Amino acid sequence: MAQLSNRLNRLAPSATLAMSQKSSEMKAQGIDVINMSVGEPDFNTPDHIKEAAKKAVDNNWSRYSPVPGYADLREAIVAKLKNENNLSYTTAEILVSNGAKQSVCNAVMALVNPGDEVIIPTPYWVSYPQMVKLAGGEPIFVNAGFEQNFKMTAEQLEKAITPKTKMLILCSPSNPTGSVYTKDELKALADVILKHDDLFVLADEIYEHINYVGHHESIAQFPGMKDRAIIINGVSKAYAMTGWRIGYMAAPEWIVKGCNKLQGQYTSGPCSVSQKTAQAAYTTDQQCVEDMRQAFQRRRDLIVELAKDIPGLEVNTPQGAFYLFPKCSSFYGKSYQGKTINNSTDLAMYLLEVGHVATVGGDAFGDPECFRMSYATSDDNIREAMRRIKTVLAQLK
Repeated sequence: MAQLSNRLNRLAPSATLAMSQKSSEMKAQGIDVINMSVGEPDFNTPDHIKEAAKKAVDNNWSRYSPVPGYADLREAIVAKLKNENNLSYTTAEILVSNGAKQSVCNAVMALVNPGDEVIIPTPYWVSYPQMVKLAGGEPIFVNAGFEQNFKMTAEQLEKAITPKTKMLILCSPSNPTGSVYTKDELKALADVILKHDDLFVLADEIYEHINYVGHHESIAQFPGMKDRAIIINGVSKAYAMTGWRIGYMAAPEWIVKGCNKLQGQYTSGPCSVSQKTAQAAYTTDQQCVEDMRQAFQRRRDLIVELAKDIPGLEVNTPQGAFYLFPKCSSFYGKSYQGKTINNSTDLAMYLLEVGHVATVGGDAFGDPECFRMSYATSDDNIREAMRRIKTVLAQLK
């Protein structure tokens, strides 16, 4: 009997996409579901950026693009890194891909050999360990739980490093927790990395601009770290451009060349029109970014206030991104109408089926004590979702 490859059989499907699909199916049946499972802004792409897309179509930007992306887009990214992050890169150190997700996967596939270890703090974004497995590597999980605000310490990193360690994957601001590493915390991690030859950090900075604590800090800023850091970013979250599928990596040229070779064999260059649109996002007025950030901060304040009012939930205050990751383990072992909640996946399913609110269990993110809610939705939706959650959690006995 025909079988899928071992490579595919090692992978788990995306839990976030699975919950979103289930909520869509319930909506199609006429059930009023509030979807808080998906990690994307609910805003439309700003009008001035959309105009650039229309212009690109009219100007016939419809041919294959260069594998690493158009030179003028890479120049715009170089300028962004210099102006916003005080990091000096050349266009040869930039590779544009079909979303930041491909950028992450490119970096993992380019550097990780079978048997190499990749340190991933938990909670983590669902795809990181799966990508490491795809490359034949071994994900090494370091528990950074609720009590330490979901941030790994330098001491934890040092303890996890072995002769097989190739990479650390770090996401700040974080999906799924919204935690943001401070400059001092990043410096401490960088000091550990620099003590170990051939150890790299993949710094996923896709939520850079959705930040409620001031200026974004990049681990690449410290002396010696530019040679060890692969920065991943893109336009999806900051400019509400998830569907345009443009992400990039900024990394040492030899890594970018390797990823260019890889990308050239399995997708080639990203969408031509999307690249021209992303170039406009980076080179025109940035007020739209700040307007959306302020809206997310207002929603953050609202959902934290409402969640803290729900008995049994433990809530921290996220400093970035648009997720709340409350601790819900006090409900484990409780039941409603003969159905017992054994873990966070059960709880998320209960909230969906009984409360009609789609969330994602923390099991998928490597933290079985919590669950994730996206507050990238309207204030009214947040209020109604939290009312429903409070009601159905109170029914568990």
